[in-house]
Amino acid sequence: MQTLKCVPLGRAQLQQLPTHVSAPGYDIDEVSTGIVHIGVGGFHRSHEAMYVNHYMAKTGDLRWGICGVGLRENDRLMKSALEGQDYLYTLVEKHANGKVKANVIGALRDFLIAQDNPALVIDRMADEKTKIVSLTITEGGYNIDPSSGNFVVDNPDIVKDIARPKSPTTVFGFLAAALKKRREAGIKPFTVMSCDNIQHNGDMAKKMLLSFIRLSDVVLAEWVEQHVDFPNSMVDRITPATTDADRDIVAELGLTDNWPVVCEPFHQWIIEDKFSNVRPDWASVGAQFVTDVAPYEKLKLRMLNAGHSVLGLVGALAGFDSIHSAMDGRGMRELLSVFMTKEVVPQLDAVKGIDVLAYRDELLSRFSNPFIKDSLARICSQSSAKIPVFLLPTVFDNLNNEGAVSVAALTLACWCYYSDKQMSQSKKALQIDDVLADELHQAASDGAADPTMFLALKTVFGDLAAHKSFTEEYVKFTQDLYSEVPVLDIVERLLNAETQRTLVMV
Repeated sequence: MQTLKCVPLGRAQLQQLPTHVSAPGYDIDEVSTGIVHIGVGGFHRSHEAMYVNHYMAKTGDLRWGICGVGLRENDRLMKSALEGQDYLYTLVEKHANGKVKANVIGALRDFLIAQDNPALVIDRMADEKTKIVSLTITEGGYNIDPSSGNFVVDNPDIVKDIARPKSPTTVFGFLAAALKKRREAGIKPFTVMSCDNIQHNGDMAKKMLLSFIRLSDVVLAEWVEQHVDFPNSMVDRITPATTDADRDIVAELGLTDNWPVVCEPFHQWIIEDKFSNVRPDWASVGAQFVTDVAPYEKLKLRMLNAGHSVLGLVGALAGFDSIHSAMDGRGMRELLSVFMTKEVVPQLDAVKGIDVLAYRDELLSRFSNPFIKDSLARICSQSSAKIPVFLLPTVFDNLNNEGAVSVAALTLACWCYYSDKQMSQSKKALQIDDVLADELHQAASDGAADPTMFLALKTVFGDLAAHKSFTEEYVKFTQDLYSEVPVLDIVERLLNAETQRTLVMV
C-alpha cells in the first residue's frame, strides 16, 4: 500500500480520517462516563472498549464512556501515548487473507494513574454515573494462593491497604473504598465485572474482594455480599502486543497513532446476565447474555488458553518466536490437535449451541493466521498464574478418570527446562516474565538430576507430583530434553505413539 500523508489522531481530526478508516460513529463530545475500567491494555481496547464503541454507535446511547485506571507505574506509558490523541486509538483487524480493517475507537474518555491521586480514582468509581467497574488485571492480579484457592492476607500490599484505606494501591482497596463511599451516600452500587481469563471470574472477584473487606469492615462486607453483583463472563479475542510494525501499518493507512491495537477478526463475549445496576445491551452488537457462563468458560480456558501454553512452552524450546510460526513447526499443529481432542474434549461439559470439534478446528485456523504474530514471550509470560488455571484442571480431571496426559506432561517438562536454562535448545535466550521466576528457576535447577523437584513447587502444581502415572511420563520427557534430544523429535515420537495407540483401539 502506498504511504499516505498522515493525519494525527485526535478529536479535531476526526473529520479528516481517510475513507478506508471508520470513525467512531457518534459525537464523542456528548459521551459521558458510565464505566471505570481497571487495567487498560491491548485486550481491553480490542474487546470491551470495542463493544462499547459499537454499542454507542448503533444505539446513540452515549452514557457508557470508559475511564481507564492504571494501578502500575508502567501504565503511565499508555496513558501518555493516548492522552495526546484525546484517548482515541485505531483498532486494526488483521484477516488471514491479508485484509486489514481499521476503526477509530472513541469509547475511552479518560485515563487515571491511581498512585497520582487515589482519592480521584475512588471518587470516579463512587460517582453515581458509574454503573460498572470492569477489570482486566490478569490471572495474577486476584491475589490467590494457588495451593488453597484462598486470599493471600499477608501480601504486603494488602496489609498496607488495610492500614491506609483512603490511599489504596490494590484493586481490592479501590473497590472497597468506592463501594463504602456509595453505601454511605445511599447510592446504588456499581457492578464489578471481571473480563479476565479465570474460570468463574466474577465469582472469584467476589470471593477475593469480600475476603479483603472482611479483614477490616464486616458491615461493608455484608452490604457488598447482598447488593453488589459480580457477573461471570467469557472473553475471547487474540490480541498480540503492539509493535512498531503495527504503527507503520496505521501510518500506511494515513494515520499517526502512538498506540494502536491489533487483533484477529474473531471476537466473543459471553456474559452472565446479573448486574446490580443498569447495563448496555451489548447483545445488540454481538455479545451473548446467558444464565450460566461456566460451560463456555471451561471450553475457552481449556482449549484456547491452555492450547496457547502448549504452543508457547514447547514452541519456545524449539526456537519459534510466535504462535503462527510454532503452528508451522514440524508436528506442532498435530500436537495441539491431539491435546485438544484426546486430553481436553473428553473432560468438557456439553456447551449449548457449540460443536466442540468444530470449535477446535476454528482455533487451529485462528492460531494459524500469519498476520497475527502473537509472540511466544507474551504467551509464556506469567505462566505460574496461567498454568494452574488453564492446564492443570484438565490434567487432574484426566488423572481422576484415567485419561490421557502425554501432551500436558511434555508441556510441563518443557516449562522445567525453560525455567532452568532460560534459553531454547539452540541456545537462544528466552524472555522470562513471571512473578515467580526466581522460585521456578530454583525449583527447576535440579531438573537434570531430579525433574520432580519442579513439580514439587506446591504453590503452582499442588499435589501433582504425587501422581505416579503423570510423573513417569513427565520425567521421561524431561530426561530427553536434558539429554539434548530435539523437542520436535520428542513431539514426533509422541505423535507416533498416539497413532499406534489409536490403531490398537480400532
